[in-house]
Amino acid sequence: MPGRILIIDDERDMLALLRRIISEETAYEVVTEGDPVKALELFKESHFDLVITDLKMPKMDGIRVLDAVKSVNPNVSVVILTAYATIETAVEAIRNGAYDYITKPFKRERILVSIGKVMQWQEMVQENLQLRQALADKEGFPLLVGSTPVMKQLMERVRQVAPTMATVLITGASGTGKELVARAIHQNSLRSSKKFITVNCTAIPEQVIESELFGHVKGAFTGAWKDKRGLVEEAHEGTLFLDEIGDLSINMQTKLLRLLQEGEYKPVGSLVTKKADLRFVAATNHNLKADINDKHFREDLYYRLNVIHIDLPPLKERKQDISLLAYHFLKKYAETNRKEVRDISPEAMQALLSREYPGNVRELENLIERGVIFCTSSTLQVKNLHLDAEGELPHPELKEDIARLSFKDAKDKMISMFHNQYIMSLLRESGGNISKAADMAGIQRQYLHRLMKEAGIDAEQFKPKPE
Repeated sequence: MPGRILIIDDERDMLALLRRIISEETAYEVVTEGDPVKALELFKESHFDLVITDLKMPKMDGIRVLDAVKSVNPNVSVVILTAYATIETAVEAIRNGAYDYITKPFKRERILVSIGKVMQWQEMVQENLQLRQALADKEGFPLLVGSTPVMKQLMERVRQVAPTMATVLITGASGTGKELVARAIHQNSLRSSKKFITVNCTAIPEQVIESELFGHVKGAFTGAWKDKRGLVEEAHEGTLFLDEIGDLSINMQTKLLRLLQEGEYKPVGSLVTKKADLRFVAATNHNLKADINDKHFREDLYYRLNVIHIDLPPLKERKQDISLLAYHFLKKYAETNRKEVRDISPEAMQALLSREYPGNVRELENLIERGVIFCTSSTLQVKNLHLDAEGELPHPELKEDIARLSFKDAKDKMISMFHNQYIMSLLRESGGNISKAADMAGIQRQYLHRLMKEAGIDAEQFKPKPE
């Protein structure tokens, strides 16, 4: 069934031009109206897949039309046309839910490409309507755990944002669960049946990240002995999660900007431009506005990413969630390790509740995982957590418990503990300076950053406190 398009513009010539372009090149039904108030009445009375509206009109501007359309039917796509293009109005339009923002005068191909993308999106909406309804009926999100007001607000925000095409920027300290939020957005989106691909902008060396993202062709560089698909192509029609985007080089930021703006990229060594249909979600623990001032992050990329902003609070600001999270992780790691640990003793819970958690949720998760591994009964005890008075060093009874583990588990656990203690010692000595700590250890900064992330260690806790 051909789609229906409603065009709103107070200029008759523009209405006639758009009708002619669309009618000649597509099979879509076109309805035009010069009065935005009357157009909204038409919209309420009949079904439309797409609304194309001018920005500057008497009685009602395009942003108000957009808001009115979305209040009636959030699934309808809206494209805004304007001869008064500014970054501020473009950002406002996209944030309010516009699918596209096109400046006048426009090329014929530009408007047709936009309409084609909208109609493909509408087909996806219809095909996934039952799935979206099932997701909307779910109580909570399986990946997000918490009952505090701030977590309830976060879950509601994810519920509102997930079914849209909007790009999302997730900020928060290390260990707050940024990737979990990104996965929740994907799993509750219309793309949930497609791939969720993570790009760790810190872990991938700068020399190879372009090839990892965009792929390369045979002979592009030494060692490129065959064509390789990049992560962007792997994520086609799904979600691309750009983790730690603040660590991306300026050069790669420029190439990423083109991908976000145009949906286009070139594999390394190729002259052929490829198209990508992606949902973008990015995360960082950086203050990107400060990075912009320091010329470490592109302002235009920031505005492209920061359409929807979700900021995650540290665990110390939602301590009421600690008990719920502790039992969630207890169940997870008891099943993973095939152990019958079902409860947490009051003393162990009190020890968990009394911590400050500079490593946030990841630190709590690591504690529970360690506790489950060392627990020999159905109830997790304080001694199983291996905490000293400051909650950092292994418990003196470790020697007794480690003998109960297999060689592989004991070795993995000891290596993990060595990493944690060594990293904390480095950061203490360097005053929380990651680059200095990496130099002291003789390792790459990116590798140290990855170890810190895995251990739930935040450098901020080791920096000198202001007098």
